[in-house]
Amino acid sequence: MSYLVLARKWRPQSFADLVGQEHVSQTLSNAIQAGRVHHAFLFTGARGVGKTSAARIFAKALNCEEGLSAQPCNQCPSCGEITAGQGVDVFEIDGASNTGVDDIRELRENIRYLPSRSRYKIFIIDEVHMLSINAFNALLKTLEEPPGHAKFIFATTEPHKIPVTILSRCQRFDFRKIALPMISARLREIVDAEGIEISDRSLALVARRGEGSMRDALSTLDQVIAFCGEAVGDEDVQSLLGMVDRRLLLDTAEGIVRRDSRMALEAVRRVDDLGHSYRQFSQELVEVFRALTLCRVLADPGEMLDATADELRELQTLAALGTLEDLQRALTVLVRTEIDLASSSFPRLTLEMALVRLAHLPPARDVGTLVRKIEDLERRLAGDADRLPVASPSLRPSAPAQETARDAGPPPKKPEAPASPAAGGKGWQGLVEHVREKRRPGIASILEQASLLTFELPLMKIGLPKGSFALSQLEDNEYLEDLSRLAEEYFQQKIDVRITALDERQANAPPSLAEERQSRETDRKKRLREDALSHPMVKTALEVFSGEVREVKAIDKGFV
Repeated sequence: MSYLVLARKWRPQSFADLVGQEHVSQTLSNAIQAGRVHHAFLFTGARGVGKTSAARIFAKALNCEEGLSAQPCNQCPSCGEITAGQGVDVFEIDGASNTGVDDIRELRENIRYLPSRSRYKIFIIDEVHMLSINAFNALLKTLEEPPGHAKFIFATTEPHKIPVTILSRCQRFDFRKIALPMISARLREIVDAEGIEISDRSLALVARRGEGSMRDALSTLDQVIAFCGEAVGDEDVQSLLGMVDRRLLLDTAEGIVRRDSRMALEAVRRVDDLGHSYRQFSQELVEVFRALTLCRVLADPGEMLDATADELRELQTLAALGTLEDLQRALTVLVRTEIDLASSSFPRLTLEMALVRLAHLPPARDVGTLVRKIEDLERRLAGDADRLPVASPSLRPSAPAQETARDAGPPPKKPEAPASPAAGGKGWQGLVEHVREKRRPGIASILEQASLLTFELPLMKIGLPKGSFALSQLEDNEYLEDLSRLAEEYFQQKIDVRITALDERQANAPPSLAEERQSRETDRKKRLREDALSHPMVKTALEVFSGEVREVKAIDKGFV
């Protein structure tokens, strides 16, 4: 008995078997159950996503001897003949081979006669866009006034090539590319039924090679089984398909986001040892950073990515290590590198230097912060000593500057935080920024909410509201050890970090950095409103129109 390829052996036989095309299955099933079956249908979509299979299932549902049903029995002679492609009243026509007007005229002659033993004569024309204009014109009259016993199902990958006059007379169904997890799940069902041993990792590679096409994925699986036998190894699949190992790509991305140039260069060495194309590696690395960017901006990126559940979790973990700006910059460099590799005489060197550059790019700075820093510098140079710059969270003001700013402002409601010791000019806010730069934003956020009770190195006592989530986090041994380590690294000496719980009665605790920032912003808005209301033009406008000022917005960036 001749071998039947997997794509044919496991071809969908019912609407329930159509993977990833539930919207088509449900609509056709409802139409059959309601008795509202149109005379012409157009199935569009990429190759191998189920268009012709859906057409056969639909034909079986219409002509099943058990009765008109959305679920064909697949047991009666009519269903069996259609499954085997030998239906007496179901005609499958290749549009690429029957492009002429004479072929369509012959079809029109055939339509006139009643079906031999079925309810309907069904004409399935694959790649219908290949018909000539004259053939389409010959078909048009039949579609306008079809006999009641005839149904047409057209399938195409290029619907834009079909005349509008034909399109307007068909119900159109757009078949989607099948998501990678769906293909992987279907492949797992098939290999388990076939008794093939293969890992989920290899199945994911096979599914990804299909690029959204179930037929292509099954053809690739056939090739893998022919090469490896019933026990498929991961390395054999990689070698056969010539695809870059997903683990290698993720390790490279991790080296970049962690700014570990050694890890990134080690990845290039592995690419060379495995004999992968540098350009293909670069292309797939671009896809990885696209995925990281989507993980950074979307709460649920699974619908946008072809990734298994395990890969998605790992991508989300990696994305959390870098900022959105860093990921976008890396993506820009990698896209440019992929173009350069096409004409480079030294592809390995080109790729290595690109990865080294990415691993050593300084962290992206917020544009607003940089603008404020430049404006502050301009005011200093202009000698505007009366208006000191607002301390930005991303800057490290020295202790004297902080004390001067406090002296110049109104009397604080809370006592000032302890002055920083003369340890190389390094203070409390500098420590917070150091923690943030070390990729521990969670700890930095907690420190911004904390009150600095004692700052007499090596003793540093920190207070947080009793029962707060921030306090419970910082009391955790892992968080506290990380904070102590980072503090010792910053101040270059052993630091004794102590955490104190503050209750509501301890209202005299020094303000936190977050409270100071909020207070400055409140004062700024208050002064802004006062200045606006005292302006002569505003006063005149209020008197003339008997109006009131509801909101004041700053249009001068220099206002502090």
